[in-house]
Amino acid sequence: MEKKALGRGLDALLPDHGGRPAPGEEAVQVPIHDILPNPYQPRMDFAEEDLAELADSLRRDGLLQPPVVRRKGDGRYELIAGERRLRAARLAGFQAVPVVVRNCTDQQAMVLALVENLQRKDLNPIETAQAYHRLLKEFGLTQEALAERVGKDRSSVANIMRLVHLPTDIQQDIAAGRLTTGHAKVLLGLADQEEQLRLARRIVAESLSVRQAEQAAARAARAAKRRRKAGRAAAYPDLEERLRRRLGTRVTITAGRRGGVVALHYYSPAELDRLVEHLLASP
Repeated sequence: MEKKALGRGLDALLPDHGGRPAPGEEAVQVPIHDILPNPYQPRMDFAEEDLAELADSLRRDGLLQPPVVRRKGDGRYELIAGERRLRAARLAGFQAVPVVVRNCTDQQAMVLALVENLQRKDLNPIETAQAYHRLLKEFGLTQEALAERVGKDRSSVANIMRLVHLPTDIQQDIAAGRLTTGHAKVLLGLADQEEQLRLARRIVAESLSVRQAEQAAARAARAAKRRRKAGRAAAYPDLEERLRRRLGTRVTITAGRRGGVVALHYYSPAELDRLVEHLLASP
């Protein structure tokens, strides 16, 4: 279950002062061209229509909630949170914008950018999954620590992070909304990427529900099992029969890519003893 409130660490990072600077921060007017993009911005998709609507609002009412930045030296600043507002301000023709200047580390900057988007539900599941992975990889966070920082249960974080293991085509479908996270969970249950892609294409083409996708995945798994069984049975039938007659028990041969397995079947301890004696006695 998702937590109802952010962790205490995030409360400190995201204080609500109604757009006014908190103690230790300052509000200044900054030329837009002096604000560098946030390298930790998790959001990749900015809808032009939404930005145009926001730009119209800014022209009418002004920028009511300033973006948050940090100093980078030489009179320049790096954006921490508020990229949509900054893009819309550029689109609206603003030459300068009010900002809140905050001191923070790279890790805090990335968490702030992630949480701001999560709070506004702006991120698609793939953007969220990639941001989580980047936080773990670049800053050495555990899933437990990450979950605390973004106000989620660890299981929720772990489940969304699994999406990055899906093929790129499927990730694109999820990001575009053609597949849901429910569909993704079904696809992750298929071990073979070709099977994942085949089912994903069918889900999109036939608008399958998650329940229908589960049923299709179960059928695909049973069919794959039958194919493996059939392939195993047809590998060396003549040789299996020769060994069965020679050893007096069932023998199966499973072929692999670089070799295989010869299995001797026995049905009692006495029969096992007989097989061992027979094999050790062979010249």
